[in-house]
Amino acid sequence: MSLNYIKNFYEGCLRPPTVIGQFHTLFFGSVRMFFLGVLGFAVYGNEALHFSCDPDRRELNLYCYNQFRPITPQVFWALQLVTVLVPGAVFHLYAACKNIDQEEILERPIYTVFYIISVLLRIILEVIAFWLQSHLFGFQVHPLYMCDASALEKTFNVTKCMVPEHFEKTIFLSAMYTFTVITILLCVAEIFEILCRRLGYLNNQ
Repeated sequence: MSLNYIKNFYEGCLRPPTVIGQFHTLFFGSVRMFFLGVLGFAVYGNEALHFSCDPDRRELNLYCYNQFRPITPQVFWALQLVTVLVPGAVFHLYAACKNIDQEEILERPIYTVFYIISVLLRIILEVIAFWLQSHLFGFQVHPLYMCDASALEKTFNVTKCMVPEHFEKTIFLSAMYTFTVITILLCVAEIFEILCRRLGYLNNQ
């Protein structure tokens, strides 16, 4: 019985009840994760090693890098992906435990409402992630970072630090913003598809 639950949960996550939801799963699962996993590591993987300040001392470089990056972009985006998956995963887990077919989700109003709530939660989480990303990383990576290192040693005061491959990081940052916006638009379009199909079911009755 438990294997049947797992199978239903797996199929529900891979094949949502809407066409746009299925496209969202494909976009989210393949393109976005591949982009982050492969290209994200290539762009940000050795950033801390190549981040250098004047004077080039290890403790100063480390202190200023931690100030420059309170959280590494890879960790932030990985947390974003996992968090956004949670509402849909919870719904499909509920559907699997109740043995609810994917077609039945849009036919019964109570299941439709629960599913729409899960999509709305995804939108909210994506908007929060967009806001946090803009505050943590901005929209452009500059080649120089002015680090206030007076807490480390008074002789340092404000020091210049070189940010490696800043142009590549700006492009990657813009791409991640774009992915977030596309995901939000897909979620909004999915809600419209659900409402249209619900109206179709009501008209056929």
